[in-house]
Amino acid sequence: MKKVQKSHLTPLPHSFWEIPVTFREDMRVPARVLSSEPLLDAIVGDRSLNQLVNVATLPGIQKAALVMPDAHEGYGFPIGGVAATEYPGGVISPGGIGYDINCGVRLMVSTLALKDIREHLEALSKELYAQIPSGMGKGGNIRLSVEEVDAVLREGAEWAVARGYGTREDLDYIESHGKLADADPAKVSENAKKRGSDQLGTIGSGNHFVEVDYVERLFDREIARAFGLSEQQVVILIHTGSRRLGHQVATDNIRRMMTAMPTYGIKLPDRELACVPFDSVEGQDYYKAMCAAANYAWCNRQIIAWEAQKAWENCFGDAGGKLQLLYDVAHNMAKIETYVLEGEARKVIVHRKGATRAFGPGHPELPDRYQAAGQPILIPGSMGTHSYVLAGTENSYDRTFGSCCHGAGRRLSRTAAKKQVNAPVLKEKLREEGVFIEAGSYKGIAEEAPVAYKDVEMVVDVVAASGIAKKVARLRPVAVIKG
Repeated sequence: MKKVQKSHLTPLPHSFWEIPVTFREDMRVPARVLSSEPLLDAIVGDRSLNQLVNVATLPGIQKAALVMPDAHEGYGFPIGGVAATEYPGGVISPGGIGYDINCGVRLMVSTLALKDIREHLEALSKELYAQIPSGMGKGGNIRLSVEEVDAVLREGAEWAVARGYGTREDLDYIESHGKLADADPAKVSENAKKRGSDQLGTIGSGNHFVEVDYVERLFDREIARAFGLSEQQVVILIHTGSRRLGHQVATDNIRRMMTAMPTYGIKLPDRELACVPFDSVEGQDYYKAMCAAANYAWCNRQIIAWEAQKAWENCFGDAGGKLQLLYDVAHNMAKIETYVLEGEARKVIVHRKGATRAFGPGHPELPDRYQAAGQPILIPGSMGTHSYVLAGTENSYDRTFGSCCHGAGRRLSRTAAKKQVNAPVLKEKLREEGVFIEAGSYKGIAEEAPVAYKDVEMVVDVVAASGIAKKVARLRPVAVIKG
């Protein structure tokens, strides 16, 4: 199978590049890459674009297979991939959602400025590390029975709020109000439930984190005002997902789909793209289990936010005020949404894997406060580099099925990063630059070093140039909690 070369791509308007449907005879739609030329050089270096071409072969795929500028290779789909399939007869593919179902980002805003907390940063980082369990397989302080796990899978963030982990108002500022109604705990295996019984309120390891940032620069003051952001304001960014429960849901269903595909006459260029018709028994079972795992992830981030508030209060008392939720948005999900295709409004199954929803102003799913501004899009960078707050635009509907990038995107594998990075030296260097790191191991620091990631500034500039989102604020880290 021939490898995609840069010469195979044709430039399109709005920073897109296209691999035509004629590139390979099994493609059903073109493959499109949102990228600048320098970023494209890096993307061509791995398997991302060949994986994107494979996505373009999925039964029922609509318009184009897409990948964002933070693209890198993943399982089946490239990370940064977006694909919409026909509803209800098109396929659903767990590889288009990922193993960490509803991995996502939450941003909490404070009433304090950097000058108010600068002398307390080391203490705050240690307190956050003490309050928020992190690390590979690390359990939290909440232990759930099977019945309680089922309740979390049904209720999502509502479960946490009902037990005092936050307020009812928080739910208005979570994508889908922190709950997908199609969730069915009965479709989640007992093994998955067991693996999730002690994981609530934990961030795990890998690229997951809790980070203290401040607003370094505003790009759009009107939208920033609507989002409640101001210069020098201290904010807390949370990045994690459905932990071991979501991973098991993906594992269970990928195995089942690999066995079921011949029944539906589906042949694929890569077994990692395992899929079945959405309206099949296997498709519905996976979708309902995915929704349940998504609810678990929203509940998890809700409880982590409560733990962050507890750490904040322990450091600053009443003077610190309350941390308010700006927004919580997923970037590993499949959702049923409506878009105009060939002049007709149609429901489609939008797969986003390492891609963030990016709805524009006036969308009915947005909170009243953000109706004029558009949906907040939260783009984390890496330790020691910037993160961004963007706002979605109506252009995203036609160009990317209402989607945007989700971060900087890996440049080096974890193995390569460990070979290149001296973690103790990096930790000390970041400390000298004013960034305090608390982590369970030097291995985690090395794997997530800034050198392992693409330049988030370049990624965000491409997204802004494409017109699918607006730059609102740039955040700079001052404390990072890693697993």
